[in-house]
Amino acid sequence: MFNLRFFTLCMLSGLLSLLPLTTYANTATWQALQEGGLVILMRHSLAPGIGDPPGFVLEACETQRNLSSEGRAHAVAAGQALRERGVAIDAVYSSQWCRALETAELMALGSVVPAPWLNSFFRGRGDQVAITQAARERMAGWQGPGNMLLVTHQVNITALTGGGVSSGEMVVVRPQEEGFTVVGRLSVPSR
Repeated sequence: MFNLRFFTLCMLSGLLSLLPLTTYANTATWQALQEGGLVILMRHSLAPGIGDPPGFVLEACETQRNLSSEGRAHAVAAGQALRERGVAIDAVYSSQWCRALETAELMALGSVVPAPWLNSFFRGRGDQVAITQAARERMAGWQGPGNMLLVTHQVNITALTGGGVSSGEMVVVRPQEEGFTVVGRLSVPSR
C-alpha cells in the first residue's frame, strides 16, 4: 500500500512539474513574437471532417469542408489574442481553400493574400514537393520587422516542420539561412 501511494505521489509531482515548463514555453513564444521577424504557421480553425467532399471546386466554398461556428469563434479569438499581446503582423497569406481564407479574414490582422503555395496537397490535390519548396522559400526570405502569418493545412505544416498540428494551432518559426528553427507552438482557446 505504501509503495503504491509513494509511486502515485511521485507521478503527480512529476506531472505538476511540467506545468511551469509549458507556461514558460508559451510565455517565451509570445515574447519572441513581440520582437518580430518570425513566421507563424497556422492550421485553419476547426472545419469538421477529413479532406473535402466529392465534387470539390476550389472557387466554390459550398463544395468544400468549411469552418464550424466553433472554428469561426476560434479564428476571432486567435486574432484578438495576437492583438492583445502586441504581436505585429506585417503580412498575412492564406491557402486558397475557403476554410483557410475565412480563418485568416476572421482573425482581422490585415489584408489576406491568397497564396497557391499554401494550398493543401492532401490526397494528391497538389504537388507536395513544389508547394513545400515554395513555402520554404517564402519563409526563408522573411525578415520582418513584424511577423508573417501563414494560414494553411495540417499536411503542409507537417511537411515543413515534421510534426502535426491541431485545428487552429500555430507553430512559430525563426527563418535562418539554412531553413528555420521552431520557436514554439501556440494554442489559443476560443472565448
